[in-house]
Amino acid sequence: MSSGPDWFRLPGDFRPPVLGLAVSGGGDSIALLRAAADSLQDIRLDVATVDHGLRPEAADEAAFVARTCTGLGLRHDTLRWEGWDGTGNLQAEARAARYRLLADWARQRGCDAVLLGHTADDQAETVLMNFARGSGVSGLAGMTERVETAGMTFLRPLLAASRAELRAWLRDRGQDWIDDPSNEDPAYTRVRARKLLASLEPLGLSRDRLTDTALRMQEADAVLRDRALALADAIELQAGDVLLPRDAFDAAPADTRHRVLAAILRTLSGQPYPPRFRPLRALAQAQDGVLHGCRVTSARGRIRITREAAALAGVTAQPGAPWDGRFRITGPFVAGDVIAAMGAAAEGPLPEARDTRLPRISLAAAPAVWRAGEMIAAPLAGIGVGWTCVALQRKEDFRAALGG
Repeated sequence: MSSGPDWFRLPGDFRPPVLGLAVSGGGDSIALLRAAADSLQDIRLDVATVDHGLRPEAADEAAFVARTCTGLGLRHDTLRWEGWDGTGNLQAEARAARYRLLADWARQRGCDAVLLGHTADDQAETVLMNFARGSGVSGLAGMTERVETAGMTFLRPLLAASRAELRAWLRDRGQDWIDDPSNEDPAYTRVRARKLLASLEPLGLSRDRLTDTALRMQEADAVLRDRALALADAIELQAGDVLLPRDAFDAAPADTRHRVLAAILRTLSGQPYPPRFRPLRALAQAQDGVLHGCRVTSARGRIRITREAAALAGVTAQPGAPWDGRFRITGPFVAGDVIAAMGAAAEGPLPEARDTRLPRISLAAAPAVWRAGEMIAAPLAGIGVGWTCVALQRKEDFRAALGG
């Protein structure tokens, strides 16, 4: 590792042969680019800029990053997102898309990890926003220096540096950057948190205090996560359902129960965020109810979590494609066949069904093959000849949702 600023830190002795850098053109990411170029001269660095297609200036910013990379002798690619349909939470969708695009790009380039330009100010704002949302230990832990997302390792080597420090460092080197005007738009929660922090400093609620809190919470979170992973080892999978021994679940501390249940709900439903705390706590106590697109029941000493049939209305897949991210059906498809949930068909008589030991609520959320409006096969119910259904989720997926 060559000489560079002392605020640029990679974890431990992590020195892979190839690293990716996510650079938008703003002051933080340009400081990341210049610091990495100075500090990691023995590592191949590839750079990417994500253009979400939401601002006309984004193309110029990507071109600016490309020119800066050319001056440093680094390869640059612009990644374009074209997946937003105008519905849902734009910020959340854009963030998820950004990580997917960067992860796919990094794998193609042979990168071992991607560096992100989050700073101490970003950390303080994140902790403050999570506090306002009523987050627990994990939320108050803020952003870690290393995170696994979309099948790729992302690192944050600037968490010890402030925005002001980075910009002063860039000015000393005569390096320009482009400020994103949306970073001053109070319509965004992070911008409001940024402005609020200044007014809270006289109370002692400063950036440094909040980042210190994040570090302490990360230590506590690691201990609590290990306990949750121990309970997750008791998970059993049955045809896409998750089963937990009730005695082990009841004996675990409340935080452990909440973490494991939230990870299961999030993984089964495919939603990017966990459920809210109050309904989660109520469900963990009742062990019977619907939350986050899933149905929870308890019987014969086991807690069963399955998908909620009502949440699958309209969820379809073409032959050969994964359905609901959880199953893949193979068999004698013909043109026009569609894969969808059994739904109400699981509630009526099923004379062709074989005993699969699955309850009706699970069968209602199981995939079936529909032809011209008629269900012709439902492999998990034993209906149809020549059809198979494979569950795609593995126990490791639920551990991964816990950070294990």
